[in-house]
Amino acid sequence: MVPRIKERYIKEVIPAMMKEFSYKNIMEVPKLQKIVLNVGLGEAIQNIKLLDAVQKELSLISGQKAVITKAKKSIASFKLKKGVPIGCKVTLRCNRMYEFFDRLVNLALPRIRDFKGVSGKSFDGRGNYSFGLKEQFIFPEIDYDKVEMAHGLDVTICTTAKTAKEAKALLNYLGMPFRT
Repeated sequence: MVPRIKERYIKEVIPAMMKEFSYKNIMEVPKLQKIVLNVGLGEAIQNIKLLDAVQKELSLISGQKAVITKAKKSIASFKLKKGVPIGCKVTLRCNRMYEFFDRLVNLALPRIRDFKGVSGKSFDGRGNYSFGLKEQFIFPEIDYDKVEMAHGLDVTICTTAKTAKEAKALLNYLGMPFRT
């Protein structure tokens, strides 16, 4: 079964983007490439068991097993050694990516208290959009009683757009609620 957002992309977004940016070929139209969810957990240096809980939560949120990331460098002031587990990440592609995007935009983001929209300035200039969430409780999959620790997560949406303007238009057509 084709995800709702993918269907919307094919039927509505491609024609609208072709008209707005006057693309000559359908293959020129930007599309979602991948979504990366990342949790950096500095407290994991003292308590490794927190990392297992975070990995399970991230796997619940994304529908795909999270990978534990390790420190690349040693930093003495943070008591961090190279190779110590310090976070988790998940890279979503294809149908899982579209389904996660749908849940993020339509379920999770509206559950944020006093939500006015996401910032439109977090583009990197190459068509990628990144933003952070302060807590994981906005996702309906997370059971509030079973959570050991509240933590945030970073969401990076990678597109095939060449400029920030094209990427913002793509995400806008897909339903991303930008601040006005």
